[in-house]
Amino acid sequence: MTERQEIIKNQVNVEQFREDLLNWFTEEQRELPWRQDQDPYKVWVSEIMLQQTKVDTVIPYFNRFVSQFPTIEALSKAEEEKVLKAWEGLGYYSRARNLHAAVKEVHEKYGGKVPNTPKEIAGLKGVGPYTAGAILSIAYGVPEPAVDGNVMRVLSRILSIWEDIAKPKTRKTFEEAVRVLISHENPSYFNQALMELGALICTPTSPSCLLCPVREHCHAFDEGTVTELPVKTKSKKQKTVQLAAVVLTDENGRTLIHKRPNTGLLANLWEFPNMEIVQVLRSEKTQLEEKLLEDYQAKVEVGEMITRIEHVFSHLIWNINVYSGKLIDLKEEKEDLRRVNAEEIEPFPFPVSHQKMLKFLPEQVKKG
Repeated sequence: MTERQEIIKNQVNVEQFREDLLNWFTEEQRELPWRQDQDPYKVWVSEIMLQQTKVDTVIPYFNRFVSQFPTIEALSKAEEEKVLKAWEGLGYYSRARNLHAAVKEVHEKYGGKVPNTPKEIAGLKGVGPYTAGAILSIAYGVPEPAVDGNVMRVLSRILSIWEDIAKPKTRKTFEEAVRVLISHENPSYFNQALMELGALICTPTSPSCLLCPVREHCHAFDEGTVTELPVKTKSKKQKTVQLAAVVLTDENGRTLIHKRPNTGLLANLWEFPNMEIVQVLRSEKTQLEEKLLEDYQAKVEVGEMITRIEHVFSHLIWNINVYSGKLIDLKEEKEDLRRVNAEEIEPFPFPVSHQKMLKFLPEQVKKG
């Protein structure tokens, strides 16, 4: 046991803390679809979806996803475009691509059974320390820490930890703490209880301390420092990017869409033609027309602006001016450049910002 773990053991009545936390979770836990059984695959899918996304948002996506891909085998054999379409709207699409790749590995290398050892499961694409700990503890009952933002917030207050949780190295401090506190009899409930406590009671602002089942163990409550913890430095300011996009229609009522590159932001998703605007003294319409001619050998006529869309990522903000337009001539269609009607466009996965443009398709496109 490390020196820090010895300190933690002396800070808290570990047995009583476990009992209080587990009793509360047993009585108060939310009914969530991934809690209906301890299927490692479903736990895995839910944990990937829940990264940077709220529970209420995830529930319908989870239900649809496991309905469409109910098993490791089903997901491993699915086309990537269908997986991205099922994920459409959740954002952070690299999570879906990594999950898909890792599931293929599990199907081929482990006979479709999610690994149950830290070394094997941590070797899967997109499975970091938190996801590995969550799957191992929740699905397999292995007493491994699963430290996310909720857990760091809860334990920073209970144990009065003043290290900056924005720094990656700080996670080790909280993992050490969980190894001291975790129930070896029921690690599944213990880790879920810490997460649930952070989500429902020990919230970032205005925590419900008087309803907290482990208030008697909380140093921050005793010391009046609840609102000061956890310590978290602010991330860098988001970069704002000005874009222009165009919803084009040809004489047969079809619209032009193209596929993004297979690496980078929103990889392999489809979108309407667009570009970053850097020459502010030149007309956006002219820039779009020139860009489409240069990139796609498409002769177009850009019309009026029909809407403005703001889309916020964790590291940047897109401000998009959206125009209508006519597709006069296209040299050739390619794998990543298509003309489609409303019926044909349905299976293509679009990022949220471009989903919002779909409603501006002219009536003849919508009718197909």
